[in-house]
Amino acid sequence: MAPSPLLMAFVLAAALLRVAAALPCRSSCGEVQIDYPFGIDDGCGTPQLRGWLSCNGTSGLFLQTPSGAYKVESIDYQKQRVMVYDPSMSTCSILQPHHDFVMSDVQYAVMPPADDTVFALLNCSIDSPVLNHYRYLCFNDVAGHSCNELYGACNAFRLFHMSSNTTAPACCFTRYSTVRFMSMNMLDCTHYTTVVGAAGEGLRSIGPTDWVYGIGLSYAVPPGLGCERCKKSGGACGFDTDSGAEMCLCSSTMNATRECAAGSVMDGGERTAPVILLHGFVMALCCLLFNFMS
Repeated sequence: MAPSPLLMAFVLAAALLRVAAALPCRSSCGEVQIDYPFGIDDGCGTPQLRGWLSCNGTSGLFLQTPSGAYKVESIDYQKQRVMVYDPSMSTCSILQPHHDFVMSDVQYAVMPPADDTVFALLNCSIDSPVLNHYRYLCFNDVAGHSCNELYGACNAFRLFHMSSNTTAPACCFTRYSTVRFMSMNMLDCTHYTTVVGAAGEGLRSIGPTDWVYGIGLSYAVPPGLGCERCKKSGGACGFDTDSGAEMCLCSSTMNATRECAAGSVMDGGERTAPVILLHGFVMALCCLLFNFMS
């Protein structure tokens, strides 16, 4: 026996209302949780970070910068720290052609590399500016580990040591601010790698083969509408894609300025127009089918 039109109408109405109630912001990408101030759907998170993150269903989460896309390994919301990895970067186990890691001015201001992230410039020419006029930009070592140790311990970097007729070529341990203002070509170093955890004692007791290679970025939550209030009311923090004004996203068709309270109404107590139209359409459909069945 075929289902009655009235039953079908109620099923359709329930489906439409579920769509209306769904939050428009995804809360994860792969195994990485997505929460404020970040967002992977347009209009989600804070407008200052709009378009910074992209989610590839098969490859994971990526940070977009002017120099490319970098895999996001994790986001620690308590420590306000993002761990990214450059798949084209040289590490202790693999040597790859050099390129520059570049952040935009806004990205550098909002989410700069953390203090414990060190850039190691490798196989530098004796004419490199960081070995001459700007030598003060280099550290002598990283947690007690020298350039010679890095060249000797890592299979990928041992080539530099072997190709040198005398001593190992110079290297420079430095901060991102150095590579930000001088490209790898200007620095006259053939390769670079980045190490996380250099500020503490963690690296002191382990060799380069056991280091964590990647880039740690630190961020601060920008002042705004007060996201906790929005989340406690069942909403997701976001913004208007046209004006950039922050708002609390209560569903795919309903927004509020601060929180989703009293059935997700606007501050003035008025429901948003798309929701009114949707409810009106569902009610009209049910009435028509009821009259038809009568």
